[in-house]
Amino acid sequence: MLSKNQLGFLYMFLSVCAFSVMDLIVKWSENYPLGQVLFFRGSFGLLFYFLIIPRKRLRNFYYTKRPGLHFLRCFFGLIALLAIFIALRNLPLATVVSISFAAPIFTTIFSIFFLSEKVGFFRWLAVFVGFIGIVIITEPGFSSLNIYYIYPIIFCLGLSYVAIAIRQLSSTEPVWLISLNFSAAITFISFFTIPFGWIMPDIKDLILLSFIGIFGGVANLWLSQSYKYSEVSLVTPLKYLALVFAIIFGFFIWGEIPTLKTLMGALLVIISSAIIFRREITLKKQVTITRHD
Repeated sequence: MLSKNQLGFLYMFLSVCAFSVMDLIVKWSENYPLGQVLFFRGSFGLLFYFLIIPRKRLRNFYYTKRPGLHFLRCFFGLIALLAIFIALRNLPLATVVSISFAAPIFTTIFSIFFLSEKVGFFRWLAVFVGFIGIVIITEPGFSSLNIYYIYPIIFCLGLSYVAIAIRQLSSTEPVWLISLNFSAAITFISFFTIPFGWIMPDIKDLILLSFIGIFGGVANLWLSQSYKYSEVSLVTPLKYLALVFAIIFGFFIWGEIPTLKTLMGALLVIISSAIIFRREITLKKQVTITRHD
């Protein structure tokens, strides 16, 4: 029988694996229109959330006291999702994953303006270290005018506001409703891209595309379960396994070899994120930023 901390570790590991496979499939799907990929992410992601709706809410599962904040969460979440999908299709996998670790840095800054939180010396130090890491990673891209390096940063900005919105929503709204609304919004928006030319996938591609939504949906559920059973500070370091998976997948599938600058910058970003999470735990605040929720 596993202890709660062991269960938390297991769920976090499974979540990281699922997100890594989802990123892999998104990168593979470059021949399919982005809107069509969004449809599979949203529609198949919905399946899991309908399964966990409490029976007493089946008739009015859509009811919310804060529709405006749900809209903002979905809007910025969609921007983040589009940005990370574009980045995954056009940049080395390890580079995208490395920059995406910077999301807590921007969340720290946003918390000052949206939550009126006070940020102390150590968290400002973490922000500074993280930005140096981002500059090191993106410098080759900016120097060669590779516009795609901006998309992982847009993802971090969007995801950071999403983290703030979820923190505000979770005081009155169930987590499953927050996630369900976002998946529904993705599915709805994707229909407007049909006139731009969707492609009829064969059976193999249909299965792979559906896995984008399935892995994305189950990964977020596993992530939530991980934070439910274990302390955030205990399981969060496992998130950085995603970089290891990205390097392995990138090398064996696309022949990508991360540069020394990418690895150095990633290390600084990881250190920065670790400092922020440690300070949040010290201050008794749990920061649970989901990836593609």
